[in-house]
Amino acid sequence: MTYIVVEACIKCKMTDCVEVCPVDCFYEGENMLVIHPDECIDCGVCEPECPVDAIKPDTDDGLEDWLELNRKYAEAWPNITRQKEHPADCDEWRDVKDKKQYFSPEPGEG
Repeated sequence: MTYIVVEACIKCKMTDCVEVCPVDCFYEGENMLVIHPDECIDCGVCEPECPVDAIKPDTDDGLEDWLELNRKYAEAWPNITRQKEHPADCDEWRDVKDKKQYFSPEPGEG
């Protein structure tokens, strides 16, 4: 098992989870984070830190596409190890459903 970031992170991209990761397996895109599934040690400390419940175990049903998205973009995006300020509009996006259409493949700053 590994943990992955799912759709709820898109446009919220709060980084509360990043600093607690003991192996620095988070990667930053323009409007979301991902976890490198091969680097994650399954400790679970990041999951309760996510304010929007966007971190899930990959064993949850229906997350195969999100596992592959995390794997793909963790290889392309810069590593992030420090918490940043929340995006100014993150609260507006917190409860929006079906956000995959807003996903950006562009990298973040790291």
